[in-house]
Amino acid sequence: MDQPAAEPASPASPAVSIRIEPARAAAGEPVAAEAPIVEFRDVSFYYGSFRAVKDINIRIEPRKITALIGPSGCGKSTLLRTINRMNDLIPGIRVEGEVLYHDQNLYASDVDPVEARRRIGMVFQKPNPFPKSIYDNIAFGPRVVGYKGNMDELVEQSLRRAVLWNDVKDKLRQSGLALSGGQQQRLCIARAIAIQPDVILMDEPCSALDPRSTLQIEELMAELKENYTIVIVTHNMQQAARASDRTVFMTMADDRAGYVVEQDATLQIFTNPKDQLTEDYVSGRFG
Repeated sequence: MDQPAAEPASPASPAVSIRIEPARAAAGEPVAAEAPIVEFRDVSFYYGSFRAVKDINIRIEPRKITALIGPSGCGKSTLLRTINRMNDLIPGIRVEGEVLYHDQNLYASDVDPVEARRRIGMVFQKPNPFPKSIYDNIAFGPRVVGYKGNMDELVEQSLRRAVLWNDVKDKLRQSGLALSGGQQQRLCIARAIAIQPDVILMDEPCSALDPRSTLQIEELMAELKENYTIVIVTHNMQQAARASDRTVFMTMADDRAGYVVEQDATLQIFTNPKDQLTEDYVSGRFG
């Protein structure tokens, strides 16, 4: 896939720039599997006095799709939102342990969460285009971070990457809200990638879509992982089995804190899991 002509600039005055190595290897150079882009080390997350997840240790490998699965309430979305610090917007939250992004603790006192969110994009469960034109939906983020390149080119390339360009190229000034549900979700994905993140987080991105649109999003994810690392929360076992490379299965302890039961290659999780709880869940015997 073609890259935009220039990278968006970082925010003008972040508390600190996130110090990372280039996320994409040069042509022909493999990315070492042992070098995760995101890593959870002994992470527990609290809403006030309630511990939502406990003792989480997960390695998110580069340019792969990692699926988080498990019963409702086990903390999958909470865990996802810790990666780009979306939970910071909730009063009374607390994080113990380390959430590392390129070996840098995202919750260190000198890290600017706005800069973190530029590097780590988010696509939500329900498509949420801005009440703006299709063009302005894509251009919004780059404008905020001070992008100085060719905006028309960036908008086009972002829409092409989201496999939406052919549908909207003649109506860029029309409202993004006029698109179908599947098109709106692809618009949101295009909006997320317009600022060139490393990682794209997807919180049940297909739950509001019909089967055809769901398949289109899954096909899009398969294309995007050539350039991005994707983490997806899904309740759809078939989707996790079809679309992901690695799967993390979570459930709840007696105190309702979510924890990781098992994580492995998706094929292993769905065909030969090591833990009986995993086998029961993926086979539909509980959850």
